[in-house]
Amino acid sequence: MSRHRSHIAIIGVPIVSHVLPGLGIVRELVARGHRVTYANDPALADRITATGAAFVPYTSTLPVADDNWPADPVAAMNLFLDDNVQALPSLRAAYDHDPADLYLYDIGAYAARALAEAQGRPLMQLSPSFVAWEGYEQEVGAHLRNLPGATEYRERFARWLADCGATTPDVDAFSGTPARALALIPRAMQPSEDKVDPRRVTFVGPCPDADAGRWVRPEAAERVLLVSLGSAYTHRPEFYRQCLAAYGNLSGWHVVLQIGKHTDPRELGEIPPTVEVHPWVPQRAILEQADVFVTHAGMGGCGDGLRAGVPMIAVPQGAEQFMNADRLVELGVARRVDTADATAETLRAALDDLRADPDVARRSARLRAEALSEGGTPRAVRLIEEMLMP
Repeated sequence: MSRHRSHIAIIGVPIVSHVLPGLGIVRELVARGHRVTYANDPALADRITATGAAFVPYTSTLPVADDNWPADPVAAMNLFLDDNVQALPSLRAAYDHDPADLYLYDIGAYAARALAEAQGRPLMQLSPSFVAWEGYEQEVGAHLRNLPGATEYRERFARWLADCGATTPDVDAFSGTPARALALIPRAMQPSEDKVDPRRVTFVGPCPDADAGRWVRPEAAERVLLVSLGSAYTHRPEFYRQCLAAYGNLSGWHVVLQIGKHTDPRELGEIPPTVEVHPWVPQRAILEQADVFVTHAGMGGCGDGLRAGVPMIAVPQGAEQFMNADRLVELGVARRVDTADATAETLRAALDDLRADPDVARRSARLRAEALSEGGTPRAVRLIEEMLMP
């Protein structure tokens, strides 16, 4: 049990890939005797309450249910801003009369930072993706600011900050890395990692819930291949059909295919007996027993793959996944195949090439050891509790 029982509030967004990397932290904080509340959309309630945290509901307007995300980055930024503007009154109703001793918040939960600043309470960011580095504004931010509609977005964001009680009026400073952040990713996946301020950011790696499901490897499976496009951009029936054609009848291979909730298995045609198809799978449990991982290269998938030491075939679908895929290739543990090129032939060739490279296993083992050494949940909880000390 922790010596001091504190109220720790976690405020997130209803994106599964943002929630899963930190659930181990939530469970451990509860186990150590803290009163943990977790604010999110009711769609994530079951995953959150399973950790023992008290669920605080607010309704999100993000297009998670229908997976209808815009391709335009400014439109996506506006969606997050709209969501936070409408969420803040609900969060205030929940926490103004019961303020937390410490707020932990997702990178997309701007309302959480506004709430903590208005209350004068400490806060720490939990980042499920890479963080800004020295020079980020010049290399990336300047490009975003020059996109059509970006000026109007920033002006609207600044007006909200002026009205909502936040004490950080600058949009870039407010939406950027705060004084303390935990990066829930392997350090190997961070761009320009040598330019990240270690006084502000600590890389602890993914901290998923240890009680996240089990998977039994079939006795006849000599090798296992997992195919998963994560929780977004998953309605890709043609891609899944190509995967079945590439891997479904390989001698000695067992394939686990996750297709998400938007794809009907009947869209896939005939499914070979060596393939199991599911809308959702316990990814980490399978990867601990897998030989190859076909992934969309979302940060959660990259982290799970690196921590399991499994070579990957990266098929990026959107957002930062293209950058992540290139990083995996640069690390020497993956091959990249773009969706437009993902035929049965190219997917099979990528597998053969990956398996033929004698250095892939060595690099994967080294990166696995590095990722595990970052400390995970125990280190993250220790750093969080240090924030609570007077």
